[in-house]
Amino acid sequence: MSTVRHGLYLPPFGPFGDPAVLVDLAVRAEAAGWDGVFLWDHVASGTAPIADPWTTLGAIAQATRTIRLGPMVTPPARRRPWVLARQASTVSRLSGGRLVVGTGLGSDESGDFSRFGEPLADRSAKFDEALGLVRAIWAGEAVHHRGTHFQADLDASAPEPHRIPIWTAMSAEHPRVLARAAAGDGIFPLAGPHPPAPADLARLVAAVRPADRPFDVAVAGNASPAWEEPPKVDLASLTEAGMTWWLESLIHFDPLELSLAVVDAGPPRG
Repeated sequence: MSTVRHGLYLPPFGPFGDPAVLVDLAVRAEAAGWDGVFLWDHVASGTAPIADPWTTLGAIAQATRTIRLGPMVTPPARRRPWVLARQASTVSRLSGGRLVVGTGLGSDESGDFSRFGEPLADRSAKFDEALGLVRAIWAGEAVHHRGTHFQADLDASAPEPHRIPIWTAMSAEHPRVLARAAAGDGIFPLAGPHPPAPADLARLVAAVRPADRPFDVAVAGNASPAWEEPPKVDLASLTEAGMTWWLESLIHFDPLELSLAVVDAGPPRG
């Protein structure tokens, strides 16, 4: 029997830009047997309206009981790490420990950096420095940090009551990216518009998965038979290659009614 869990992966803009729609979608997803709902994190989009992912995740946390939830992905390079740490802490406690924090360098495709004068060149260094601070804050450590990009002074406090997993989005396999991914709790390979080939996924998993602790491998794509032209995805081979989460991708340019039909149909099996 497959142990793969199934989630939904969608942008909080366009038809999903109303937070009430997203909360309703999450409630329907839980009722239909999905295991998670994960929201893109953008501050600019060519498709209005756009909802803040963290505020929406807080509402979803209160309206559901079992599904995992989180941003997929949030870019620490364009966030204040202490604010990110508190936002995640709040949603984690609201949900009773169901939060997963997907992280990535962040894209400027819609101007999330350039529209606000944020530099792109130092995203990688900011990412690593910010996550170090986030982890220290969650652990309740005293923080006296003077880094290249951030400064922080915080007294020691109680650690988070629930462990907050961090997944790392990956679009490259450079040594620094592989090391960053291996230090986290899971990976989210971004191979383009289609899922990675099973052989490529197996090679990536072998390069980053630690042997001494659980480690998730999330793959996004379309496999639901509820689509008007049902796609063919070899979920069994992806599972054999190491996939632990299948994320059904809902896109803002599809009619909302079609996306909700995919949600109500429940997870694809194969």
